[in-house]
Amino acid sequence: MSKFKKLAIGFGLSAMLLTSGCATQNIQAYQNTTPTLDMHEFFSGQIDGWGMFQGRNGEVKKRFYVDIDATHEGDNVIVLNEKFSWADGSKSQRIWRLTKQADGSWTGTAGDVIGEATGEVVGNTLHWNYLLELPVDDKTYKVKFDDWMYLINENVMLNRSVMKKFGVELGSVTLSMHRNNESNDSK
Repeated sequence: MSKFKKLAIGFGLSAMLLTSGCATQNIQAYQNTTPTLDMHEFFSGQIDGWGMFQGRNGEVKKRFYVDIDATHEGDNVIVLNEKFSWADGSKSQRIWRLTKQADGSWTGTAGDVIGEATGEVVGNTLHWNYLLELPVDDKTYKVKFDDWMYLINENVMLNRSVMKKFGVELGSVTLSMHRNNESNDSK
């Protein structure tokens, strides 16, 4: 086999691996999944969450608990006040404002989100995309989040986010959210 053919085959295999690594799931695949996610219903009252950040090699780098207070402003806005307690003893907070659009999609803003997050709900699934300012030591990085949330039952949602910079995966966040029935029953 000539050097040129070997080189062409090598480039072809590299291109195939790169494009297959970029494949993403299609939210429409969740069209018939149940229970159907109603954003206002799930994100209402107190929600407890436990999560972890894993580096791209799978090693757990950080663990956290998040206390979420979910309130509504009318029929189209959900406010999520997220208070994080990290395993190293540090604390942080993020306040999301989620707004339902006329076409049924969602947008979201938060203090560390650059621009707007965009999201779509299909079946039991919410898919978010956004750019986040992520502080690491003395620097802040702009990191792209590809965020998938799956309603397991009326009180449990699982979330998996992949973080990328310049198209390279940095790691992932896994979060299990549980609605606090006591606070939700009183509303």
